[in-house]
Amino acid sequence: MTLLNDLRTRRRRLGVAAACTGLLAALLTTVPAAATPDPGDGPAVEQRVSQDARADAAAAIADGEIPGQDAIVHSSNIEHLVNIPKDALPGTNSDLAFQGKYAFAGNYDGFRIFDISNPKSPKTVAQVLCPGSQNDISVSGDLLFLSTDSSRSDSSCNSTTQPVTEKSSWEGMKVFDISDKANPKYVAAVETACGSHTHTLVPERKNVYIYVSSYSPNAAYPDCQPPHDGISVIKVPRKSPEKAAVVSFPVLFPGEGPDGGGNPGSPTNPGVSKTTGCHDITVLPDKDLAAGACMGDGILFSIKDPEHPKVVDRVQDNVNFAFWHSATFNQKADKVVFTDELGGGGAATCNAATGPDKGADGIYDIVGKGDKRKLVFRSYYKIPRHQADTENCVAHNGSLIPVKGKDIMVQAWYQGGVSVWDFTDSSKPKEIAYFERGPLDTQVMRTGGSWSAYYYNGYIYSNDIAKGFDVLKLSDRRTDPAKRIHMRELNVQTQPDYFD
Repeated sequence: MTLLNDLRTRRRRLGVAAACTGLLAALLTTVPAAATPDPGDGPAVEQRVSQDARADAAAAIADGEIPGQDAIVHSSNIEHLVNIPKDALPGTNSDLAFQGKYAFAGNYDGFRIFDISNPKSPKTVAQVLCPGSQNDISVSGDLLFLSTDSSRSDSSCNSTTQPVTEKSSWEGMKVFDISDKANPKYVAAVETACGSHTHTLVPERKNVYIYVSSYSPNAAYPDCQPPHDGISVIKVPRKSPEKAAVVSFPVLFPGEGPDGGGNPGSPTNPGVSKTTGCHDITVLPDKDLAAGACMGDGILFSIKDPEHPKVVDRVQDNVNFAFWHSATFNQKADKVVFTDELGGGGAATCNAATGPDKGADGIYDIVGKGDKRKLVFRSYYKIPRHQADTENCVAHNGSLIPVKGKDIMVQAWYQGGVSVWDFTDSSKPKEIAYFERGPLDTQVMRTGGSWSAYYYNGYIYSNDIAKGFDVLKLSDRRTDPAKRIHMRELNVQTQPDYFD
């Protein structure tokens, strides 16, 4: 393993070839408006890049400006403990959830359960084959929840792909009983309009509410008709999960016309996605608050009545944001970080040609009280290391690192790796640690890198799209106090009060 600490040359050089050929200019006007922001349902398709871009990547590796193909580099305060490659599930690795000594790893082919009681040597407890992207995953008590956002022949784990234009096709939420971690049992399925790209839990003692995020309706899709300007809310009784059902569809973007009142996107706002639903939602149950990343809009809403959430404020960034992807609150709930998934997660946007603001995080302060709270923009954050034009790289899923009095989070950036950064000063965020691998390929664009990077009980866990499950140890005086915080359960999109 190598340490790369001098970033000046790296920031200057990479991305020049893309700027010269005009490839990135085309990317910024076409890709962000695509229907699916994350990797597709099938195997990732390799994309050729220009000869200049290939030469630039090779030269950067030869000069030591970026790590070599598949090489691992990191800051001095991070240790890479272990990598567990994919096994029975060869598909795209996706999100993570945690409970006790277990980590639950989503994969487009199903999910995998790890025993992480020894973080240096995780053990596979179970692998469940149940295809259906993205298989966004979460857990609560004895229940595990899995999102399906690809058109399937039925709701079973033996289903096959089927055109979305067929009425009999199925997409939605699956529920498993995980009381026996070695033998999960599939107990319920709930079909939802436009499927379930991601989901967020709002747990109660007797029930679990699920906010289902989905989007991209089409008049030709029988189960995904426009306007699709809200979210599906599912109620799951803990003692009778087989009775899970949709109980409401709150409209978050009311308005005239076939698409509701969200961001109209291109051509009104060039390069910005039209809002036809939400991509991801993060809730703070103890504050009755939620933040929604909804394609062309960022929203703040109250969840005092979990079946009928109420929008409090809504913001847009039609200059630098292409696709509002996810959200993270700070501990005091007076800030929220929104991510922008420029290029859909399948493009090289961490380079000089793209710049420091596009494809970045947007940091917003929350000012005011109650229903008069407002989101106020403060700054952008983007990793300070440029990547090769054969590396898909953009802001993705991350979590807080619980340090009292500080706002620090760890975040995945696909092939940009894992970044630990401090946004205690909303206007001056700064990176304090990082981990990454070199390009998967120096000749073509291959989708890979860290999908989710989360802090849980003293360690950072990363689910790499292509390489598998990584465990990192962060040792830094600024983050060491977090090691005293131990959670019994963690679904990052259901943010806990770490200090209660």
